[in-house]
Amino acid sequence: MKTTLFIEGMSCEHCVKHVTEALETLAGVKKAKVNLKAGKADIDHADSVSVDALKAAISEAGFRVPA
Repeated sequence: MKTTLFIEGMSCEHCVKHVTEALETLAGVKKAKVNLKAGKADIDHADSVSVDALKAAISEAGFRVPA
């Protein structure tokens, strides 16, 4: 399954790395590609991983997913 989430608050490559690591440490996430310029993450994950879990990981990393 692929999910794209927009992310607010990223300002540098360190932010990108932080969000990528937060997403990829979730069980069931295969790959997360975070794009600083576009302000989004394209996430390849198992069907068992909910969008809410992805949003929570981003939030816990210190960034926002707009509603």
